[in-house]
Amino acid sequence: MVEESAEKIVRMPWVEKYRPAKLDDLISHEEIISTINRFINQKQLPHLLFYGPPGTGKTSTILACAKQLYTPAQFKSMVLELNASDDRGINIVRGQILNFASTRTIFSGTFKLIILDEADAMTNDAQNALRRIIEKYTENVRFCVICNYLSKIIPAVQSRCTRFRFAPLSPEQILPRLDKIVEMEKLNVTEDGKKALMTLSKGDMRKVLNVLQSTSMAFDIVNEDNVYTCVGHPLRKDIEHILQTLMSTENFETAYNGRHKLHMFNNNWRTIQIIFLLLLEIQGIKSVKGLALEDILTELHQFIMRIEIPMSVMNKLIIKLASIEERLAKGCSEGPQTTALVSAFFICREMVTMES
Repeated sequence: MVEESAEKIVRMPWVEKYRPAKLDDLISHEEIISTINRFINQKQLPHLLFYGPPGTGKTSTILACAKQLYTPAQFKSMVLELNASDDRGINIVRGQILNFASTRTIFSGTFKLIILDEADAMTNDAQNALRRIIEKYTENVRFCVICNYLSKIIPAVQSRCTRFRFAPLSPEQILPRLDKIVEMEKLNVTEDGKKALMTLSKGDMRKVLNVLQSTSMAFDIVNEDNVYTCVGHPLRKDIEHILQTLMSTENFETAYNGRHKLHMFNNNWRTIQIIFLLLLEIQGIKSVKGLALEDILTELHQFIMRIEIPMSVMNKLIIKLASIEERLAKGCSEGPQTTALVSAFFICREMVTMES
């Protein structure tokens, strides 16, 4: 039995394996944790509404709170956890939630807890039915409503709960827990690998652990290149190569001059030929590396902001890249938009030449 339990823990995803079991184990949101602790100690826990981006500790906080309120023997009968993205209709509110809330607890002096995760996926009818249940059974049950978007929760439900916003975690908050997990799992993680995890996660602790586990299973060492390769993110050196190709056309002019007699063509034809050669080069990089144009645009934007070019040219280039990204988001194919990307850099390069 012990061996089976140990094997289960080994197979468990790290997100669940290292989920905090107590409120004191949580790594951030000290004000929220201290407030909830005060509510629990004074036995005055209100209905709660947690909102904020994914992976910021909303579900972990309420589960740790529940484990602090109830013993393991009580937990199953006292806590109802529902994911509203699966059960989000009015029937689940009038059925399962109402039955659980209206049933008296066998443990005196305490209340039940209903956790509604992903509540912003609930229909308005379901939320309207929920508000009356929250009021009617307050003596017997407490609700914790969890969502990513507060605007999708009707005002009537918001007004009945004490709201807490969970902001994205900072690298300073994530790093100590990350270092602890790396030590416990005996992983070989480099500093640039940790930095890559922070860049990809954008404050999402769940994403940090998932990417770390995936990379450690695929590679012997968790470094920047391996992290980006594991998630299909463009490598820094690939983006630098693309940017260098787009910003410098001397090599392509040399290649063009070697193949064609310049006096046979006018300047417009010469420009088209150079753009075509640039396009072939960028398409080749995309095909070999398996990069998506949208990811390339996102990474190029960060590099472009560091280039010393006139502000008027910078503005023109950013506007053109934004237009390409908008067209991609609307469903345009990547081929024409890659051509637009090459043309945008070519036009801006000509503007720099004219201004200088």
